[in-house]
Amino acid sequence: MSSISRRHLMIAAGGIATAAVSDRLAFAQAAATDPAAPFKLPPLTYPGNALEPHIDAKTMEIHHDKHHGAYVANLNTFAKDAPQIAQKPIEHVLANLGDVPEAIRTGVRNNLGGHANHTMFWQIMGPGGGKPEGEVLAAIDRDLGGMEKLQTDFNASGARQFGSGWVFVTVTAAGKLAIENRPNQDTPLMDNKRVLFGNDVWEHAYYLTYQNRRPDYLKAWWNTVNWSEIGKRYAAAKAGTLGV
Repeated sequence: MSSISRRHLMIAAGGIATAAVSDRLAFAQAAATDPAAPFKLPPLTYPGNALEPHIDAKTMEIHHDKHHGAYVANLNTFAKDAPQIAQKPIEHVLANLGDVPEAIRTGVRNNLGGHANHTMFWQIMGPGGGKPEGEVLAAIDRDLGGMEKLQTDFNASGARQFGSGWVFVTVTAAGKLAIENRPNQDTPLMDNKRVLFGNDVWEHAYYLTYQNRRPDYLKAWWNTVNWSEIGKRYAAAKAGTLGV
C-alpha cells in the first residue's frame, strides 16, 4: 500500500473516530436535557465566562455541558431499568447504595455522586460572591480556626488528594463544620452527611488554565465562591432541609 493510501486511511479513520465522539457527546447532551427523562442537568445561573479569569469560559462549558451532562445522561439510562433510583431524593439513594441493584450499583455510585457533587458546585460559585458573615462566619471561626486557616487547610487537603476527587466542608444539623476529602465522585452524602460546599479537584476542572498547578487553582478558586448561597445552605442544614 502506498504512503498516500495509508495516510488517507488514517485520516478517514480519525474522522470516523471524531464523528463517533461527537455523536456520543450530542447524545449525552440530548439525554441530559430530555424533558421526559427523570434526571435533569441544572442550568448555570450565571454566564459561563462570569468566573474569569479564575475559571475560564471553555472549562466551564466542557465541565458543565459535557462532564456533568454525561453523568445525567448515564443516570437516565440506568433509570430505564431501575426507575426507583429517580423516585427518592438523591441524598437518600446515595446513603443507601446497597439498595441499588448490584448490576448498576457502581455506575449509580459514580454518576449519581457526580451529579450531586456538580449540582452543589455550580450553586456555590458565582461572580461577586462577597464574604462569609453571620452564622457561617461564626461557625468557621469556631470549628475551622477562621477564614485564613480554613483556606490554608482546605487548599492543602485538596492538593493532597491523590488523583481525582473532591475536598468538602461538611455541616451537621447542629451547624458544626469539618473538612473532608473523597476520591472520584464519592460524596459525604454516602455517609448520610451534608455538604456545605466543596471544590472539584479532577483535572478537567482546571487543566486548561492551570495545567498541573492544582495548588494555584485551589488558591484562585476562592475568588469564585458565592457566600450568599453558602449562607442559605448553612441555614438549610440547621433546619434539616439541605439536600445535595
